[in-house]
Amino acid sequence: MRNIFKILFMSCFSLFLCNAQENLSVSDAVKLTLENNLDIKITENQNEIFKNNASFLNSGYLPKLSTSAGFNKSKQNVEIETPNNLSGKLDNMKSENSFSNISLEYVLFDNNGRKFNYKKSKELSSRSELEVREVIENTLIQLYSIFYEVCRLNEEKEIVKSSLEISKSRLERNKIKFEFGQSTKLELLNAEVDVNTDSIRYLNAIKNLSNAKRDLNLVMNVDLNSDYILDQSVVYNSEEKILGFYNNAAENNTKLKIYDKSVEISGYELKSIRSTYLPTIGLIGSYDWNESINDNPYAFFNKNIYDGISGGVNLRWDVFNSGKRLTANKNAKVMLENSKIEKEKAFLMFQKELNNSHDTYKNNLFILEVQEQSLNTSNNNFLRNLEKYEIGLVSSIEFRNAQLNLLNAKLSRNKARYDAKLSELYFLKVSGVIIDSSF
Repeated sequence: MRNIFKILFMSCFSLFLCNAQENLSVSDAVKLTLENNLDIKITENQNEIFKNNASFLNSGYLPKLSTSAGFNKSKQNVEIETPNNLSGKLDNMKSENSFSNISLEYVLFDNNGRKFNYKKSKELSSRSELEVREVIENTLIQLYSIFYEVCRLNEEKEIVKSSLEISKSRLERNKIKFEFGQSTKLELLNAEVDVNTDSIRYLNAIKNLSNAKRDLNLVMNVDLNSDYILDQSVVYNSEEKILGFYNNAAENNTKLKIYDKSVEISGYELKSIRSTYLPTIGLIGSYDWNESINDNPYAFFNKNIYDGISGGVNLRWDVFNSGKRLTANKNAKVMLENSKIEKEKAFLMFQKELNNSHDTYKNNLFILEVQEQSLNTSNNNFLRNLEKYEIGLVSSIEFRNAQLNLLNAKLSRNKARYDAKLSELYFLKVSGVIIDSSF
């Protein structure tokens, strides 16, 4: 009996908490996840690095401008002695030297090396954006799985609670009948055992639901103790939409797009290496200023200042660099070939995943339909057994079997409902439309 009072207290307490909870729909959960999820934030920050690398400032098309300046000062004592025995000494000889320089370099021609590197950077940035999308897709699948698991467990808790109420009602009925000599002690004990069994099932349902809610809060990156009233409605896409997603999946699948970009990047890498076989031609120019002051009385001059501008054209050609360029070219060819093979392999895996997920979805919809029929049958069977039990035409064991059949039918139908939705969502992910379908 203490278990019953404990469960009643927890149920009332849970009902009190629900009155203070906020409503949370699937779209609300998606928005919170996209705003707060840490994995998404990390990937988006990495994408910023690729965007910076793909900017025009990092392309090599702009000139290189540098400057330098300096000041030197010295103080020396000089002692001189010649072969003719002439000698002299100068103390505290001072000299100063100041200089500055501005130089400009610009590459006129590098056999399109800059062009290919710039395009490669752009494609790396585009691939990074697709990788962010893939992380979002995977995170959304994780969110949906946990969200609907919380919904399933919440309904399971209510189903088990309803079954517990039936067992408690049966126990009270047997107590009254036992007091008037219309029931045996064995039937009363069996009723108590069934109440305890259902009580433990109900407590486990509450515990599992609480754990799942924390998992949901973790994905959304909110306070782990936050509690919400989830929107448990489930809507499936029409068969026409599913067919359209299936037919366009190859064009929309994010992973296939990533492999397409990898092939393009490998191609630009090979072209960039080949561009180094020809020379580079560039312009150079500089402005120099220099001032020297010397107080040596025997020097040809005591002060010298000069400045001027210089410019020209330079040519650089690495005719042979120990075979490193040949090796890099060979490796780039192999990398390009591997990228194409990986793309082909990914396409085969995609076809398998697409067909498997589509078949699983259709199969789960069929299972849901069967479970609906099974639930209707079990419910009718339970109602008939309840009527007969109340007038003493069926035993408590037969009634308990009908009760358990109804409980299992409700739980199976509840599971089938969310399994069908999750399989649909995974199909949408493979089809590349899960993000667009989330809003």
